[in-house]
Amino acid sequence: MRTIAIRDVMSSPVTAVSPTTSLPKLNALMREQHIRRLPVMSGNRLVGMITFGDIRSAMPSDATTLSVYELAYLMEQVTAAEIMRGDVITISADASVAEAAQRMLEHKISGMPVVEHGQLVGIITESDIFRAISSGLIAVAERPGSAVAAPSRQWRTRV
Repeated sequence: MRTIAIRDVMSSPVTAVSPTTSLPKLNALMREQHIRRLPVMSGNRLVGMITFGDIRSAMPSDATTLSVYELAYLMEQVTAAEIMRGDVITISADASVAEAAQRMLEHKISGMPVVEHGQLVGIITESDIFRAISSGLIAVAERPGSAVAAPSRQWRTRV
């Protein structure tokens, strides 16, 4: 079986932001581009990663007593640098997709930046791996006796 390199399935080019990008801009960018992760770059250097969950956590509660104008002002003050995760787990473009999947499982992450010679060249996500499997680029070998058993309970609730 042929080993598939990350470069063959990663998403590229990558949308990235600077550490000074405001929370509303981060939120809008993710929604407009239908993405869930944004690498944070300071020049050509990867300094952090922001997920859609990080943005949701930084958003104010709906139960606030602040006015719409006060909220907008305060959210504009929050930057990528304040909500990003600085301990970014990366992988090489030459690594195998299996290695990427293993690293994602170990670290409980759903995607990671792909770097080559210290430069950000792409991003690999669970969706990229699923897309490669469903397109037939990656063959999934079934082990003998690994057939999926019928669920022992009903998954839908009757109303």
